Amino acid sequence: MMIIHKYVTKELLKWFCIVLSTVVGIYLTVDFFGNIDSFLDAKLAVSRAVVFFVLKIPFMVAQVTPVGVLLSVLIVFGLMVRNNEIIALRSGGVSNYYLVKPVLVLGLIFSALLFFFSEVFVPITMGKANEIRCSEVEGGSAVSSREKNIWIKGNRSVFHIKYFRPSDNTMFGITLHYFDRNFRLIRRVDAQRGVYTGETWQLFDVVEQVLLEDDGSYDVICRPESPARLEFVPEDLNTVVKKCEEMTYGELSEYIREVEEEGYDATGYRVDLSAKIAFPFVCLIMGIVGIGLTFWRRKKEGIAGSIFYGIGIAFSYWTLHSFCLTLGYGAILPPMIAAWLTNLIFASLGTLMLLNAR
Repeated sequence: MMIIHKYVTKELLKWFCIVLSTVVGIYLTVDFFGNIDSFLDAKLAVSRAVVFFVLKIPFMVAQVTPVGVLLSVLIVFGLMVRNNEIIALRSGGVSNYYLVKPVLVLGLIFSALLFFFSEVFVPITMGKANEIRCSEVEGGSAVSSREKNIWIKGNRSVFHIKYFRPSDNTMFGITLHYFDRNFRLIRRVDAQRGVYTGETWQLFDVVEQVLLEDDGSYDVICRPESPARLEFVPEDLNTVVKKCEEMTYGELSEYIREVEEEGYDATGYRVDLSAKIAFPFVCLIMGIVGIGLTFWRRKKEGIAGSIFYGIGIAFSYWTLHSFCLTLGYGAILPPMIAAWLTNLIFASLGTLMLLNAR
């Protein structure tokens, strides 16, 4: 590696560490104040709260790594422009594209590391963090067996849900058991599907069995749909349903296969599966956008200006990416396009700025 490449790489890594530490610290602080009330209400031990936040750090690092890459590129090359280093290098025959090389190499390395980190560490730590929240903070009575079968213990009742789809608050394969004081089954309700309407659950294709006290038999009633006031809401189910960030690419692929084999719609999970591959490439794309913007503008704005543009670009990316994923969840866009469209747009913009750099 040439001296110039070594210098640029060292500066990029230095500023990346500074930016990443700062952003993760801010993220952690905001998350702390967002959870402190619920921790105090649950009387969670300080040691367990510390463990909870430590377990969330890998997820935070994975989320803000692309921002760290973008800001480090903008800051390093912004300072080089302000200090006239770019002009000096160009006077010595160094082209813009020569300076792009370390950015591309580091972008690829960070993309590979981010994918590895998200596959190996994040699912384990987020699973344990969510377990602390569910069992020790929220004190939920719901238990999830694997990813789909959910059991909920209520007041002399036990509910079983075969599959819950968080995107539209819909549950499938519902069985509701109600017992008397002697734990004798007095009522059972089976429904193919249930949708949360905001206040109650609306059950569809309902078969209800009610115990007749006189002869001990069960009266069977069939209804196309029926409202039901249950002891849980979608938020309770969300706490036990395994999140996509808690699963590796292979686990999510297997989960999608099982869900589709049972006849359920897995469009939302397919979007998340494609996003697991698309997201790590944001590191490379943010590097291209950052250096493209610096060379295209060529203004001496320093660190403050670089941070301003970096935050604006990051916000724009996340807004568009979230919008595209939402279109994917709603089956308006195919899962692959929903996950990759924002990457394609920003990569094109970065490349165009780089090609038109002065």
